[in-house]
Amino acid sequence: MNSLRSLPTSSAPPSPAQRGRSRRPPTLNLASSKSAASPEKTGAEVQDQKSEIYSNDMTKAMGAVLTYRHELGMNYNFIYPGLIVGSCLQTPSDVDKLRKIGVKTIFCLQQDSDLEYFGVDIGAIRKYAMQCGDIEHLRAEIRDFDAFDLRMRLPAVVSKLYKAINRNGGVTYVHCTAGLGRAPAVALAYMFWVKGYELNEGHQLLQSKRACFPKLDAIKSATIDMLIGLSKNCVTLMWKGDDCSSVEVSGLDIGWGQRIPLKFNEEEGVWILEKNLPEGRYEYKYIVDGKWLCNKDELLTRANSDGHVNNYVVVSSDDASVEATGLRKRLASKDVVDLTEEERRMIRGLLESYQP
Repeated sequence: MNSLRSLPTSSAPPSPAQRGRSRRPPTLNLASSKSAASPEKTGAEVQDQKSEIYSNDMTKAMGAVLTYRHELGMNYNFIYPGLIVGSCLQTPSDVDKLRKIGVKTIFCLQQDSDLEYFGVDIGAIRKYAMQCGDIEHLRAEIRDFDAFDLRMRLPAVVSKLYKAINRNGGVTYVHCTAGLGRAPAVALAYMFWVKGYELNEGHQLLQSKRACFPKLDAIKSATIDMLIGLSKNCVTLMWKGDDCSSVEVSGLDIGWGQRIPLKFNEEEGVWILEKNLPEGRYEYKYIVDGKWLCNKDELLTRANSDGHVNNYVVVSSDDASVEATGLRKRLASKDVVDLTEEERRMIRGLLESYQP
């Protein structure tokens, strides 16, 4: 029997399993994506197939039907007069398109692997923007389809965005690959922390302008982290069995593209991983001798549309202070989720003082 030793868990409804795409780091063992390119296909066919794979993976990872067609070019929406959320720039000529509508800051959230997947030459785009002299191109990388990475990077990313907006003025263009997950989440956090929007109000405004799916829980968790600190508790993952040569785990706080090996305890006959994790809910899966498996004696998510299931654990905080409890209760509200003026001033101060 396999077991999990951790802090108290809950039976909250799980989110769909995440999924990677071809030509990106290997991911959770969902149905493997077909190769996005072959010598027989034309350039247009290759881009179309890559877009199809990316859209399918994004839909499964984000828990909403989302579509991105890279071959149709850059697309975007004004959220309010000074802020645009959109998809990635593809060529230096896209810089000129943004300059014509008053953009002074291009804020890119993509990682190198995102750019390589669609063959975007970010170096050429950045070089051209620098030559223009009236627009700044900045990067602040966040891992795609990874709510935990978003949570952890959000304060530093929004700090960089906040300073750029104050420095450059004009219109700011925030983008990831499709402009449907990371970019709207960063824009919403900026609206919530800096511009004074109530969270649900900002979310509704975003979705009224652009069909997108920002991870609200990641923004709420990042808000708590900034206001009361980032506390961690230890969880112990266990896989029983001496009939295998290696056991690893993927997911948790490292994303589906990485793995952590478990150590074998000969005395107990179990594979063990002890890991400190911040408060939150984490999905994961074991890789036993190369096979992706769930531990049926640990908490399991509901099957997604493809029938795939993950293990998950909920880590609770030890901070039971009135301040922490009240903040969590306010952020858990389904109605008004707002900050006090004092809390917002504190967050702005942290953003202004943050050193990259």
